Amino acid sequence: MPDQTFAGAAVPATEGGALSAEDAKLVTLARSARARVGAVEGAAVRDQDGRTYAAATVSLPSLAVTALQLAVASAAASGASRLEAAAVVTEASELDGAGHAAVRDLGTEAPIHVAAPDGSLLGSVTA
Repeated sequence: MPDQTFAGAAVPATEGGALSAEDAKLVTLARSARARVGAVEGAAVRDQDGRTYAAATVSLPSLAVTALQLAVASAAASGASRLEAAAVVTEASELDGAGHAAVRDLGTEAPIHVAAPDGSLLGSVTA
């Protein structure tokens, strides 16, 4: 498989809007995944049937996968054909390009909520 590089996506600041209960659950799952293994990032996605998948960044000598990529891969491997929403917990100021691209593969209109490690919403990427 060829190396692919994806540009990061800017995270627009929130306008004070609160997340729905379902999207807040994604942030909680992403925080848990990140904390459980002390990863750089944690992520969670929700598919068309309401099933959720959580993952953490994997960084091994022979394999590097972002948290969002792994959450999307888990959803796809379980038969998901569409994503309704995604969340990533990170200290970064922008959404990583590879994770953004992975979510867009299954959810062209799915919002990607970006939260700080404390769970506070930094913004949502919708494009």
